[in-house]
Amino acid sequence: MDLESLGKEVKLEIQKAASINEAELIRIKHLGKKGSLTKVLHTIGNLPVTERPKAGQLANKLKNELAELIKEKKEVIKQKKSLPWIDLSLPGRKPNLGGLHPLSILSQEIQDIFIQMGFSVVTGPEIETEYYNFTALNTPKDHPARDMHDTFYLKDGRLLRTHTSPVQIRTLEKLSPPLRIISPGKCYRVDTFDPIHSPTFTQVEGLWIDKNISMADLFGTLDLFAKKIFGKDVKTEFFPSYFPFTEPSAEMWIQCPFCKGKGCSVCKKRGKIETAGAGMVHPNILKALGYEEFNGFAFGMGVDRIAMTKHDIDDIRLFFQNELQFLRQFDDSKL
Repeated sequence: MDLESLGKEVKLEIQKAASINEAELIRIKHLGKKGSLTKVLHTIGNLPVTERPKAGQLANKLKNELAELIKEKKEVIKQKKSLPWIDLSLPGRKPNLGGLHPLSILSQEIQDIFIQMGFSVVTGPEIETEYYNFTALNTPKDHPARDMHDTFYLKDGRLLRTHTSPVQIRTLEKLSPPLRIISPGKCYRVDTFDPIHSPTFTQVEGLWIDKNISMADLFGTLDLFAKKIFGKDVKTEFFPSYFPFTEPSAEMWIQCPFCKGKGCSVCKKRGKIETAGAGMVHPNILKALGYEEFNGFAFGMGVDRIAMTKHDIDDIRLFFQNELQFLRQFDDSKL
């Protein structure tokens, strides 16, 4: 067999080798002591003297070439064996990126609006004491207003906060007025899980303590907020209400942004939607904290309810069901 034909035959065998053991057997078969190429080398001495140098060079060149091909083949097989799950020929896969929850998006939007008005963001614990959740907010143990909050109590006497108002007391204990803060966060109340109620909800409460603060400041602040959230043409109305920690108290209603006050299913034919509770901070609270020379206002709003109004959603449970098709509607990167 001539060297050219032998070389082609061996290269084809190397190409087909599927394991390191097969590649080694090919090396022994052709390059070993009794290999086919070794036999060819041994016959060079039988050639005419003038042909021996050229034949020897060609045989040694082929031997080195085949040895290198077998070595490379073993390395390739070794790499594939160590990474059997990788197919480098496959195209890359674009990962699915997560996004913010619609309630998180809206909560951040609300915070940004109040930050632009000069408010600072303050947070507090979700597990509270009766003192911070009720007593310090002018709601003693025998106060009938406690019946307004169906509360989750823990075995050690503490409770899951029913609103984020305790953050206001904790802040006033650490910082002296004047101050403007908002306190966003999760709240909990024993409630039926139905289209308009949830035992857990997101709330944002605000507090502005200074001198010579009036209800006009409160109404102007909330009116500006409503226009930022629902559009500059939205109309607001304020009605008397009752909260133990404010006096006087009020509720802010906005003109239904869907029917423009005509009445629809979203506003239950009333033409307006309740959006926030508010009022002047009760003097008893400021007196207990030693700030009798100050006054101010407080307000609170449910992010879940605002989201339902803003996006025309009729079932609050949709926010908690982790349905990706629903959640992706609010992620701009998925549109």
